[in-house]
Amino acid sequence: MKLETLTMPQLGESVTEGTISLWLVKPGDTVKKYDPIAEVITDKVTAEVPSSFDGVIESLLAEEGDTLSVGEAIVTLKVEGGAIEVAATETIEPKQETHVEVPDQSMKKRYSPAVLKLSAEHGIDLERLDGTGTGGRITRKDVLRAIEIGVPAEKEMPAEKSQAAAQNIPAPVTTKDEPRPQSPAIETQQGDIEIPTAGVRQAIAQNMVRSKHEAPHAWMMIEVDVTNLVEARNRHKDAFYNQEGVKLTFLPFFMKAIVEGLKKYPIMNSQWAGDKIIQKKAINLSLAVATQDALFVPVIENADELSIKGLARTIDDYGKRAQAGRLTSKDMQGGTFTVNNTGSFGSIQSAPILNFPQAAILSVESIVKRPVWVNGMFAARDMVNLCMSIDHRVLDGLVAGQFLQTVKQSLESIDSNQVSLY
Repeated sequence: MKLETLTMPQLGESVTEGTISLWLVKPGDTVKKYDPIAEVITDKVTAEVPSSFDGVIESLLAEEGDTLSVGEAIVTLKVEGGAIEVAATETIEPKQETHVEVPDQSMKKRYSPAVLKLSAEHGIDLERLDGTGTGGRITRKDVLRAIEIGVPAEKEMPAEKSQAAAQNIPAPVTTKDEPRPQSPAIETQQGDIEIPTAGVRQAIAQNMVRSKHEAPHAWMMIEVDVTNLVEARNRHKDAFYNQEGVKLTFLPFFMKAIVEGLKKYPIMNSQWAGDKIIQKKAINLSLAVATQDALFVPVIENADELSIKGLARTIDDYGKRAQAGRLTSKDMQGGTFTVNNTGSFGSIQSAPILNFPQAAILSVESIVKRPVWVNGMFAARDMVNLCMSIDHRVLDGLVAGQFLQTVKQSLESIDSNQVSLY
Protein backbone atom coordinates (compact mmCIF):
# COMPACT_ATOMS: atom_id res chain seq x y z
CA MET A 1 0.00 0.00 0.00
CA LYS A 2 1.08 3.60 -0.47
CA LEU A 3 -0.30 6.93 0.67
CA GLU A 4 -1.78 9.43 -1.78
CA THR A 5 -2.86 12.95 -0.91
CA LEU A 6 -5.89 14.74 -2.31
CA THR A 7 -5.82 18.54 -2.43
CA MET A 8 -8.40 21.29 -2.56
CA PRO A 9 -9.41 21.54 -6.25
CA GLN A 10 -10.05 24.80 -8.10
CA LEU A 11 -13.83 24.81 -8.41
CA GLY A 12 -14.16 27.78 -10.72
CA GLU A 13 -12.30 30.51 -12.52
CA SER A 14 -10.56 32.91 -10.09
CA VAL A 15 -11.49 30.68 -7.13
CA THR A 16 -8.54 30.56 -4.71
CA GLU A 17 -10.00 28.72 -1.72
CA GLY A 18 -12.88 26.55 -0.57
CA THR A 19 -14.64 25.75 2.70
CA ILE A 20 -15.24 22.14 3.79
CA SER A 21 -18.95 22.19 4.58
CA LEU A 22 -19.47 18.44 5.05
CA TRP A 23 -17.28 15.35 5.08
CA LEU A 24 -18.92 12.44 3.29
CA VAL A 25 -16.31 9.92 4.48
CA LYS A 26 -14.37 9.11 7.65
CA PRO A 27 -11.01 7.43 8.34
CA GLY A 28 -11.20 3.73 7.48
CA ASP A 29 -13.85 4.12 4.78
CA THR A 30 -13.22 2.41 1.45
CA VAL A 31 -13.80 4.62 -1.58
CA LYS A 32 -13.76 4.12 -5.33
CA LYS A 33 -12.34 6.55 -7.84
CA TYR A 34 -14.81 9.42 -8.45
CA ASP A 35 -16.75 8.69 -5.23
CA PRO A 36 -17.60 11.99 -3.49
CA ILE A 37 -15.58 12.53 -0.31
CA ALA A 38 -16.62 16.05 0.74
CA GLU A 39 -18.91 18.95 0.00
CA VAL A 40 -16.97 22.17 -0.59
CA ILE A 41 -18.34 25.69 -0.74
CA THR A 42 -16.74 28.54 -2.68
CA ASP A 43 -17.97 32.01 -3.54
CA LYS A 44 -19.35 30.59 -6.79
CA VAL A 45 -20.69 27.11 -6.09
CA THR A 46 -21.31 24.28 -3.68
CA ALA A 47 -19.78 21.12 -5.13
CA GLU A 48 -18.83 17.57 -4.22
CA VAL A 49 -15.11 16.77 -4.35
CA PRO A 50 -14.48 13.27 -5.78
CA SER A 51 -11.71 10.84 -4.90
CA SER A 52 -8.96 10.48 -7.49
CA PHE A 53 -8.12 6.92 -6.42
CA ASP A 54 -9.51 3.60 -5.26
CA GLY A 55 -8.41 3.15 -1.67
CA VAL A 56 -9.04 3.53 2.05
CA ILE A 57 -9.30 6.88 3.81
CA GLU A 58 -6.23 7.26 6.02
CA SER A 59 -6.93 10.69 7.56
CA LEU A 60 -8.94 13.87 7.09
CA LEU A 61 -6.61 16.86 7.15
CA ALA A 62 -9.26 19.50 7.80
CA GLU A 63 -12.37 19.97 9.88
CA GLU A 64 -15.83 20.91 8.68
CA GLY A 65 -15.88 24.71 8.48
CA ASP A 66 -12.18 25.02 7.64
CA THR A 67 -11.31 27.21 4.64
CA LEU A 68 -8.37 25.90 2.63
CA SER A 69 -6.44 27.34 -0.28
CA VAL A 70 -6.54 25.67 -3.69
CA GLY A 71 -3.83 23.00 -3.74
CA GLU A 72 -3.76 22.51 0.04
CA ALA A 73 -3.99 18.90 1.23
CA ILE A 74 -7.42 17.82 2.49
CA VAL A 75 -7.23 14.02 2.84
CA THR A 76 -4.81 11.10 2.59
CA LEU A 77 -5.69 7.65 1.22
CA LYS A 78 -4.08 4.24 1.28
CA VAL A 79 -4.02 2.90 -2.26
CA GLU A 80 -2.75 -0.31 -3.82
CA GLY A 81 0.77 -0.29 -5.25
CA GLY A 82 4.11 1.18 -4.29
CA ALA A 83 6.79 -0.33 -2.11
CA ILE A 84 6.44 1.40 1.21
CA GLU A 85 4.89 -1.56 3.00
CA VAL A 86 7.09 -3.31 5.55
CA ALA A 87 7.86 -6.88 4.48
CA ALA A 88 5.95 -9.55 6.39
CA THR A 89 9.18 -11.20 7.53
CA GLU A 90 10.61 -7.95 8.86
CA THR A 91 10.12 -7.39 12.56
CA ILE A 92 10.37 -3.95 14.08
CA GLU A 93 10.48 -3.50 17.82
CA PRO A 94 9.67 0.13 18.54
CA LYS A 95 10.59 1.50 21.92
CA GLN A 96 7.40 1.74 23.85
CA GLU A 97 8.52 4.82 25.74
CA THR A 98 8.58 6.81 22.51
CA HIS A 99 4.85 6.22 21.99
CA VAL A 100 3.45 6.50 25.51
CA GLU A 101 1.01 9.37 25.91
CA VAL A 102 2.37 11.30 22.93
CA PRO A 103 -0.58 12.69 20.97
CA ASP A 104 -0.37 13.14 17.24
CA GLN A 105 0.63 16.77 16.67
CA SER A 106 1.72 16.44 13.05
CA MET A 107 -0.92 18.92 11.84
CA LYS A 108 -0.85 21.35 14.76
CA LYS A 109 0.84 24.18 12.87
CA ARG A 110 -1.09 23.75 9.62
CA TYR A 111 -3.40 26.71 10.06
CA SER A 112 -6.26 27.35 7.64
CA PRO A 113 -6.85 30.93 6.38
CA ALA A 114 -10.03 31.10 8.48
CA VAL A 115 -8.12 30.18 11.65
CA LEU A 116 -5.35 32.69 10.93
CA LYS A 117 -7.81 35.48 10.25
CA LEU A 118 -9.93 34.84 13.33
CA SER A 119 -6.92 34.51 15.65
CA ALA A 120 -5.36 37.73 14.30
CA GLU A 121 -8.61 39.66 14.76
CA HIS A 122 -8.87 38.61 18.42
CA GLY A 123 -5.19 38.46 19.34
CA ILE A 124 -5.20 34.71 20.04
CA ASP A 125 -1.81 32.97 20.30
CA LEU A 126 -2.29 29.77 18.30
CA GLU A 127 0.81 28.25 19.94
CA ARG A 128 -1.10 28.17 23.24
CA LEU A 129 -4.11 26.27 21.93
CA ASP A 130 -4.65 22.53 21.87
CA GLY A 131 -6.13 21.51 18.55
CA THR A 132 -9.02 19.07 18.40
CA GLY A 133 -8.65 18.42 14.68
CA THR A 134 -6.86 15.61 12.90
CA GLY A 135 -3.20 15.43 13.91
CA GLY A 136 -3.72 18.13 16.54
CA ARG A 137 -4.81 20.66 13.94
CA ILE A 138 -6.33 23.84 15.37
CA THR A 139 -9.79 24.38 13.94
CA ARG A 140 -12.00 27.44 13.77
CA LYS A 141 -14.06 25.94 16.58
CA ASP A 142 -10.94 25.81 18.78
CA VAL A 143 -10.29 29.52 18.21
CA LEU A 144 -13.92 30.43 18.89
CA ARG A 145 -13.76 28.44 22.12
CA ALA A 146 -10.57 30.29 23.09
CA ILE A 147 -12.25 33.63 22.45
CA GLU A 148 -15.28 32.64 24.50
CA ILE A 149 -13.42 31.40 27.59
CA GLY A 150 -10.83 34.16 27.52
CA VAL A 151 -7.59 32.36 26.76
CA PRO A 152 -4.69 34.83 27.29
CA ALA A 153 -3.98 36.79 24.15
CA GLU A 154 -0.66 36.58 22.41
CA LYS A 155 1.99 38.73 24.09
CA GLU A 156 4.67 38.77 21.46
CA MET A 157 3.81 41.43 18.95
CA PRO A 158 6.24 40.20 16.27
CA ALA A 159 4.50 36.82 16.07
CA GLU A 160 1.13 38.53 15.99
CA LYS A 161 2.19 40.77 13.19
CA SER A 162 3.60 37.87 11.23
CA GLN A 163 0.27 36.04 11.50
CA ALA A 164 -1.68 39.09 10.45
CA ALA A 165 0.70 39.82 7.60
CA ALA A 166 0.21 36.31 6.25
CA GLN A 167 -3.43 37.17 5.58
CA ASN A 168 -3.02 40.93 4.98
CA ILE A 169 -5.00 41.62 8.16
CA PRO A 170 -4.09 44.65 10.29
CA ALA A 171 -2.92 43.47 13.71
CA PRO A 172 -4.99 44.71 16.68
CA VAL A 173 -3.52 47.82 18.32
CA THR A 174 -3.42 47.67 22.12
CA THR A 175 -1.44 49.12 25.00
CA LYS A 176 0.13 47.34 27.96
CA ASP A 177 -2.69 48.42 30.26
CA GLU A 178 -5.48 47.86 27.78
CA PRO A 179 -6.80 44.29 27.46
CA ARG A 180 -7.57 43.06 23.99
CA PRO A 181 -11.24 42.46 23.24
CA GLN A 182 -12.30 38.86 23.77
CA SER A 183 -15.85 39.20 22.41
CA PRO A 184 -17.41 40.60 19.23
CA ALA A 185 -17.90 44.36 19.12
CA ILE A 186 -21.63 43.96 18.49
CA GLU A 187 -23.53 42.47 21.41
CA THR A 188 -26.75 40.57 20.95
CA GLN A 189 -29.87 41.51 22.86
CA GLN A 190 -32.81 39.40 23.93
CA GLY A 191 -34.81 38.41 20.88
CA ASP A 192 -31.91 38.88 18.46
CA ILE A 193 -31.20 36.05 16.05
CA GLU A 194 -27.62 35.13 15.22
CA ILE A 195 -27.24 33.77 11.70
CA PRO A 196 -23.94 31.92 11.12
CA THR A 197 -22.09 33.16 8.05
CA ALA A 198 -20.16 30.00 7.31
CA GLY A 199 -20.66 28.35 3.95
CA VAL A 200 -22.01 30.07 0.87
CA ARG A 201 -22.78 33.39 2.56
CA GLN A 202 -19.25 33.66 4.00
CA ALA A 203 -17.71 32.77 0.64
CA ILE A 204 -19.84 35.39 -1.12
CA ALA A 205 -18.84 37.99 1.46
CA GLN A 206 -15.14 37.28 1.03
CA ASN A 207 -15.33 37.52 -2.76
CA MET A 208 -17.31 40.77 -2.65
CA VAL A 209 -14.78 42.32 -0.25
CA ARG A 210 -11.95 41.23 -2.51
CA SER A 211 -13.65 42.74 -5.55
CA LYS A 212 -14.27 46.09 -3.83
CA HIS A 213 -10.75 46.24 -2.36
CA GLU A 214 -8.83 45.24 -5.48
CA ALA A 215 -10.86 46.75 -8.33
CA PRO A 216 -11.47 50.52 -8.50
CA HIS A 217 -15.18 50.60 -9.33
CA ALA A 218 -16.69 53.24 -11.58
CA TRP A 219 -20.45 53.43 -12.20
CA MET A 220 -22.62 54.52 -15.13
CA MET A 221 -26.32 54.46 -15.97
CA ILE A 222 -28.31 54.96 -19.15
CA GLU A 223 -32.05 55.27 -19.71
CA VAL A 224 -33.62 53.21 -22.50
CA ASP A 225 -37.06 53.42 -24.13
CA VAL A 226 -38.17 49.78 -24.48
CA THR A 227 -41.78 50.40 -25.52
CA ASN A 228 -41.33 48.41 -28.73
CA LEU A 229 -39.64 45.58 -26.82
CA VAL A 230 -42.56 45.36 -24.38
CA GLU A 231 -45.03 45.25 -27.28
CA ALA A 232 -42.99 42.55 -29.07
CA ARG A 233 -42.68 40.39 -25.99
CA ASN A 234 -46.39 40.69 -25.14
CA ARG A 235 -47.30 39.80 -28.71
CA HIS A 236 -45.23 36.62 -28.82
CA LYS A 237 -45.04 35.33 -25.21
CA ASP A 238 -48.12 33.06 -25.30
CA ALA A 239 -47.27 31.39 -28.60
CA PHE A 240 -43.64 31.03 -27.50
CA TYR A 241 -44.63 29.30 -24.27
CA ASN A 242 -47.05 26.97 -26.05
CA GLN A 243 -44.39 25.97 -28.55
CA GLU A 244 -41.26 25.88 -26.37
CA GLY A 245 -42.64 25.22 -22.87
CA VAL A 246 -40.51 28.11 -21.57
CA LYS A 247 -41.59 31.61 -20.55
CA LEU A 248 -40.43 34.41 -22.81
CA THR A 249 -39.03 37.01 -20.41
CA PHE A 250 -37.39 40.34 -21.21
CA LEU A 251 -33.93 39.14 -20.16
CA PRO A 252 -33.00 37.28 -23.41
CA PHE A 253 -33.65 40.48 -25.39
CA PHE A 254 -31.37 42.48 -23.09
CA MET A 255 -28.69 39.79 -23.36
CA LYS A 256 -28.91 39.86 -27.14
CA ALA A 257 -28.37 43.63 -27.11
CA ILE A 258 -25.46 43.28 -24.65
CA VAL A 259 -23.83 40.74 -26.97
CA GLU A 260 -24.07 43.24 -29.83
CA GLY A 261 -22.34 45.81 -27.65
CA LEU A 262 -19.57 43.38 -26.69
CA LYS A 263 -18.97 42.49 -30.34
CA LYS A 264 -18.62 46.16 -31.24
CA TYR A 265 -16.48 47.04 -28.19
CA PRO A 266 -14.57 43.82 -27.34
CA ILE A 267 -12.46 45.55 -24.68
CA MET A 268 -15.58 45.43 -22.50
CA ASN A 269 -15.20 41.65 -22.58
CA SER A 270 -11.91 41.75 -20.67
CA GLN A 271 -10.30 40.73 -17.39
CA TRP A 272 -7.61 42.26 -15.20
CA ALA A 273 -4.56 39.98 -14.85
CA GLY A 274 -2.15 42.06 -12.77
CA ASP A 275 0.53 42.99 -15.31
CA LYS A 276 -1.77 42.77 -18.32
CA ILE A 277 -5.34 42.99 -19.56
CA ILE A 278 -6.79 39.88 -21.17
CA GLN A 279 -9.39 40.63 -23.85
CA LYS A 280 -11.45 37.45 -24.13
CA LYS A 281 -12.42 36.07 -27.52
CA ALA A 282 -15.40 34.02 -26.33
CA ILE A 283 -18.48 35.93 -25.18
CA ASN A 284 -19.57 33.97 -22.11
CA LEU A 285 -22.27 35.77 -20.15
CA SER A 286 -22.32 35.17 -16.42
CA LEU A 287 -25.90 35.34 -15.12
CA ALA A 288 -26.55 36.27 -11.49
CA VAL A 289 -29.18 33.86 -10.14
CA ALA A 290 -30.46 34.43 -6.61
CA THR A 291 -31.95 31.82 -4.30
CA GLN A 292 -33.33 32.37 -0.80
CA ASP A 293 -29.93 31.74 0.79
CA ALA A 294 -27.28 32.47 -1.79
CA LEU A 295 -26.29 34.00 -5.11
CA PHE A 296 -24.96 31.84 -7.93
CA VAL A 297 -23.43 32.98 -11.22
CA PRO A 298 -23.73 30.28 -13.91
CA VAL A 299 -22.26 30.98 -17.32
CA ILE A 300 -23.96 31.00 -20.72
CA GLU A 301 -21.13 29.96 -23.01
CA ASN A 302 -20.83 31.49 -26.49
CA ALA A 303 -23.90 33.63 -25.93
CA ASP A 304 -23.23 35.36 -29.25
CA GLU A 305 -24.16 32.11 -31.04
CA LEU A 306 -27.57 31.81 -29.38
CA SER A 307 -30.94 33.14 -30.56
CA ILE A 308 -33.56 34.66 -28.27
CA LYS A 309 -35.00 31.16 -27.99
CA GLY A 310 -31.62 29.66 -27.06
CA LEU A 311 -30.98 32.31 -24.43
CA ALA A 312 -34.48 31.91 -22.98
CA ARG A 313 -34.13 28.15 -22.63
CA THR A 314 -30.69 28.43 -21.00
CA ILE A 315 -31.89 31.09 -18.55
CA ASP A 316 -34.88 28.95 -17.60
CA ASP A 317 -32.70 25.87 -17.10
CA TYR A 318 -30.20 27.67 -14.87
CA GLY A 319 -32.96 29.23 -12.79
CA LYS A 320 -34.60 25.87 -12.10
CA ARG A 321 -31.32 24.14 -11.30
CA ALA A 322 -30.23 26.94 -8.96
CA GLN A 323 -33.45 26.66 -6.96
CA ALA A 324 -33.04 22.88 -6.80
CA GLY A 325 -29.38 23.12 -5.76
CA ARG A 326 -28.21 21.26 -8.86
CA LEU A 327 -25.75 23.75 -10.34
CA THR A 328 -22.23 22.34 -10.72
CA SER A 329 -18.81 23.95 -10.57
CA LYS A 330 -18.51 23.56 -14.35
CA ASP A 331 -21.64 25.69 -14.78
CA MET A 332 -19.83 28.58 -13.06
CA GLN A 333 -16.61 28.64 -15.06
CA GLY A 334 -15.42 30.77 -17.94
CA GLY A 335 -17.58 33.89 -17.58
CA THR A 336 -16.34 37.06 -19.29
CA PHE A 337 -19.14 39.60 -18.62
CA THR A 338 -21.89 39.49 -15.98
CA VAL A 339 -25.58 40.37 -16.39
CA ASN A 340 -27.63 41.02 -13.24
CA ASN A 341 -31.44 41.07 -13.51
CA THR A 342 -32.19 43.26 -10.50
CA GLY A 343 -35.35 44.48 -12.20
CA SER A 344 -37.01 41.18 -11.33
CA PHE A 345 -37.07 42.40 -7.71
CA GLY A 346 -38.58 45.78 -8.62
CA SER A 347 -35.31 47.71 -8.43
CA ILE A 348 -35.03 50.78 -10.66
CA GLN A 349 -31.39 51.68 -9.90
CA SER A 350 -28.42 49.81 -8.46
CA ALA A 351 -24.63 49.81 -8.31
CA PRO A 352 -23.51 46.18 -8.84
CA ILE A 353 -20.20 44.86 -7.52
CA LEU A 354 -17.86 43.44 -10.15
CA ASN A 355 -17.64 39.68 -10.58
CA PHE A 356 -13.86 39.63 -10.13
CA PRO A 357 -11.73 39.44 -12.29
CA GLN A 358 -14.22 40.52 -14.97
CA ALA A 359 -14.00 44.15 -16.01
CA ALA A 360 -17.74 44.93 -16.15
CA ILE A 361 -21.15 43.98 -14.82
CA LEU A 362 -24.48 45.34 -16.04
CA SER A 363 -27.74 45.39 -14.09
CA VAL A 364 -31.05 45.41 -15.94
CA GLU A 365 -33.54 47.31 -13.79
CA SER A 366 -37.33 47.22 -13.66
CA ILE A 367 -39.32 48.44 -16.68
CA VAL A 368 -41.71 51.25 -15.63
CA LYS A 369 -44.10 53.52 -17.50
CA ARG A 370 -43.11 57.17 -17.42
CA PRO A 371 -44.16 60.33 -19.27
CA VAL A 372 -41.57 61.05 -21.96
CA TRP A 373 -41.37 63.99 -24.38
CA VAL A 374 -41.76 62.42 -27.83
CA ASN A 375 -42.42 64.29 -31.12
CA GLY A 376 -43.46 67.49 -29.41
CA MET A 377 -45.74 65.96 -26.77
CA PHE A 378 -45.68 63.84 -23.62
CA ALA A 379 -46.42 60.17 -24.06
CA ALA A 380 -46.50 57.19 -21.72
CA ARG A 381 -43.46 55.07 -22.56
CA ASP A 382 -41.93 51.92 -21.11
CA MET A 383 -38.55 52.96 -19.72
CA VAL A 384 -35.71 51.02 -18.12
CA ASN A 385 -32.40 51.97 -16.52
CA LEU A 386 -29.29 49.98 -17.36
CA CYS A 387 -26.71 50.35 -14.57
CA MET A 388 -23.11 49.28 -15.10
CA SER A 389 -20.03 49.01 -12.90
CA ILE A 390 -16.59 48.83 -14.50
CA ASP A 391 -13.04 48.16 -13.40
CA HIS A 392 -11.38 51.52 -14.02
CA ARG A 393 -7.99 49.82 -14.42
CA VAL A 394 -9.30 48.18 -17.59
CA LEU A 395 -12.03 50.48 -18.88
CA ASP A 396 -12.51 54.22 -19.17
CA GLY A 397 -15.73 56.20 -19.27
CA LEU A 398 -15.55 56.80 -23.02
CA VAL A 399 -15.65 53.17 -24.14
CA ALA A 400 -18.12 52.27 -21.37
CA GLY A 401 -20.45 55.04 -22.53
CA GLN A 402 -20.12 53.98 -26.17
CA PHE A 403 -20.94 50.41 -25.19
CA LEU A 404 -24.08 51.49 -23.31
CA GLN A 405 -25.15 53.62 -26.28
CA THR A 406 -24.85 50.57 -28.55
CA VAL A 407 -26.98 48.48 -26.18
CA LYS A 408 -29.53 51.31 -26.02
CA GLN A 409 -29.75 51.64 -29.79
CA SER A 410 -30.10 47.89 -30.23
CA LEU A 411 -33.03 47.75 -27.79
CA GLU A 412 -34.78 50.86 -29.09
CA SER A 413 -34.53 49.67 -32.70
CA ILE A 414 -36.55 46.50 -32.06
CA ASP A 415 -39.50 46.23 -34.45
CA SER A 416 -42.44 44.77 -32.54
CA ASN A 417 -43.86 43.40 -35.82
CA GLN A 418 -40.71 41.70 -37.10
CA VAL A 419 -38.77 40.65 -34.03
CA SER A 420 -36.71 37.48 -34.58
CA LEU A 421 -36.91 34.88 -31.85
CA TYR A 422 -35.22 32.01 -33.67
